[in-house]
Amino acid sequence: MPASLTILGSGSAMPTYQNSPSGQIVTLCDKSFLIDCGEGVQLTMRKLGVHTSRLYSVFISHLHGDHCFGLIGLISTFGMMGRTQPLHIYAHPDLEKLLRPQMNYYCADLPYEVVFHPINPRKEEVIFEDRTLSVTTIPLKHSVPCCGFLFVEHHRGIPSRKRYAYCSDTAINLKMVTQIKNVDLLYHEATYTDEHKARAAKTLHSTALQAASIAKHAEVGQLMIGHYSARIEDHQAFLTEAQSLFEDTILAVEKQTIQF
Repeated sequence: MPASLTILGSGSAMPTYQNSPSGQIVTLCDKSFLIDCGEGVQLTMRKLGVHTSRLYSVFISHLHGDHCFGLIGLISTFGMMGRTQPLHIYAHPDLEKLLRPQMNYYCADLPYEVVFHPINPRKEEVIFEDRTLSVTTIPLKHSVPCCGFLFVEHHRGIPSRKRYAYCSDTAINLKMVTQIKNVDLLYHEATYTDEHKARAAKTLHSTALQAASIAKHAEVGQLMIGHYSARIEDHQAFLTEAQSLFEDTILAVEKQTIQF
């Protein structure tokens, strides 16, 4: 059963003509999960014809707006589409405090339940598990509590389990290497190129070269980079830099689906 990743947004905080803020759909074991939900994510989902009824859960890495501003609109739209199955949201506990008043005002008559699952971004722990897969938090280094997510197939009868790691936003963090060792696909933020490494350090983000360093140390199957700064219009510069250290690197391209 193929695993796939669809890129809904691959930019950073400032939207551009090229990029929307963060959002991805990962599909494993015939289940689809939304990772982060920046502004505009639901519009891209509509353009791609994503079957939202199959979207079981949402995982939010941290509470900067470019990773969660799209949630209230998505929740409202799901209601208008007649969704009935619960929507599970895994995030820092403050997200529920922020969203509940908006939901009470704008989405008072939802035909489905929104279930919040508070997580501790600073701790490595399994936050979702069923008979086919698990999701574990990956503590990251950012200006607010932030974590990545490790998706692992574990159902019986599959000789080679698929493993996907999502790591955004973060300064370079070698502590994660052991946890993501040998994953099939690593998405790692690369907000800047090396010439902006001082700004990356100041804002607790990574450069493409640093992302490649993590991929090399972790011996991953493939590296995907994204979360591009609006300051850098030439995305090829990110790719060239990363491939100089880790050859099997690809760019996160919006509206593109890859299998891994």
